[in-house]
Amino acid sequence: MAGERPWDPFRRPGTEGEFHVPALRVHDILRETAAAHPDLLALAFYRQEITYGALWADVQRMANALRTLGLRPEDRVMLMLPNCPAYVISYYGTLLAGGIVTQVNPLYVQREIAYLAKDSGARFLIVADALYDKVRALPERSGIQRVIAARLSGQETPGALSLHELLAAAPTDDPGVERRQEDVAVLQYTGGTTGLPKGAMLTHRNIVANTWQSVGEVPQPGETSVLQILPLFHVFGMLVLNMSVKHAARIVLLPRFEIDQVMAAIRDHQITDFPGVPTMYIAVLNYPGAEAYGIGNIRRLSAGGAAMPIEVMQTFVDKFGAEISEGYGLSEASPVTHSNPAHDPSLRKAGSIGIPVPGTDARIVDLPTGTRTLPPGEVGELVVQGPQVMQGYWHRPEETAVALRDGWLYTGDIARMDEDGYFYIVDRKKDMIIVSGNNVYPREIEEVLYEHPDVLEAAVIGVPDPYRGEVPKAFVALREGSALTEEALLMHLRGQIAPFKLPKSVEFRKELPKSAVGKLLRRELAAQEQERRAPKAQA
Repeated sequence: MAGERPWDPFRRPGTEGEFHVPALRVHDILRETAAAHPDLLALAFYRQEITYGALWADVQRMANALRTLGLRPEDRVMLMLPNCPAYVISYYGTLLAGGIVTQVNPLYVQREIAYLAKDSGARFLIVADALYDKVRALPERSGIQRVIAARLSGQETPGALSLHELLAAAPTDDPGVERRQEDVAVLQYTGGTTGLPKGAMLTHRNIVANTWQSVGEVPQPGETSVLQILPLFHVFGMLVLNMSVKHAARIVLLPRFEIDQVMAAIRDHQITDFPGVPTMYIAVLNYPGAEAYGIGNIRRLSAGGAAMPIEVMQTFVDKFGAEISEGYGLSEASPVTHSNPAHDPSLRKAGSIGIPVPGTDARIVDLPTGTRTLPPGEVGELVVQGPQVMQGYWHRPEETAVALRDGWLYTGDIARMDEDGYFYIVDRKKDMIIVSGNNVYPREIEEVLYEHPDVLEAAVIGVPDPYRGEVPKAFVALREGSALTEEALLMHLRGQIAPFKLPKSVEFRKELPKSAVGKLLRRELAAQEQERRAPKAQA
């Protein structure tokens, strides 16, 4: 492939080439699709179906209801909902009304919700009725002035406004709020070095740009059926929603990843697009009789959110004849910066996150200073720039200055670039383990662990060692019925990785901790390990 680069990694940094960002706000994506294809099915949520025309009418009602309640341009509106039509209506309705969407993980507890409310300065909160008990005490102490409950389970929500009643009473016309592309559309909260979430300010232009950047071949309106199992509050799920709306796709919404429901949806809705994370694909691989559900007929399987083990990708091809295309992104970039070419499978490289998406520049810089560009093959920090890169962190000028330097976004990920301009994530900078002065990357150990047929899930962290400073420790979930021992698994690793990289111990668990999107959480394992090792207070 050398000499046939689909992207020139050595072109002048800071240019967007010929990539053009459409002059749209995020809600205009839905406006245009609804105008062109009002009768096409937009959302399928169990037995509920909504066309694009009806969806846009509800979005206009939502915007007018919020304006009637006193929403002003740039007011923050917190959305705390699972994947459901109410989320889609609230998301686009908030933007049409001139507000800023603040996305909240529905699994958050009251303390975490209160922190986001206070940090964002949100005045409105739209919540699923089943989650209302978490937020009913918030208005007195967090600045929330209006709580709107979406009826999903039938639970009582005393003191909250009814989303259903607000929509029924609101008119279906454009509220006429002027918003510029440079205005903030979404506060996407993400973790930071301080441990406290911070809001990445994503503008309308950032999100619109990334929607267009992420589009491969353009399908005919109505021919695409997308399984929206990625949480809509997650930046990857948000991108999938906007891309699906742009394509006038049928969006099949599922509120959570339950493998039986996922497989039934693939079969019953003839899914053509399945965006997911590695743990989802692992669950599909291990589902009894999965071949009968039409996995091989899915045209586009895309992975993000976490590194996809090469062994899982190859097993998926062997079992279903379907290839998974891996990409890369982060909340601060709306999120996608890299992707394997979707139009030609022969251009994909297993284990690679691909090449920068249109209009994006990327390079590898040295770890100590972040100022020296490294040549192909050398490992350093991945930095990117492009129209999808955030405006900065909400009320965090110091952290913004660390992340955005001279027009480049410093991702915090350790990576390398090959001679063809393809990039490979080695690991998170903060997850790197230093063993007797040697850099050890958890992912390279995890890749070998996944090659063992009994390993279902694996994660590696660094733990303190009095002699070496740190040593790797592996956490493993085994396939059902396996009797694999620690000694046998360590024997599997020997000879495939350097001796100093060998885990000092293996802890077997029934399952490993995951985020709401299904990403394995090394940081939670590290916190549990730290707590376990902490000296116990004297009674």
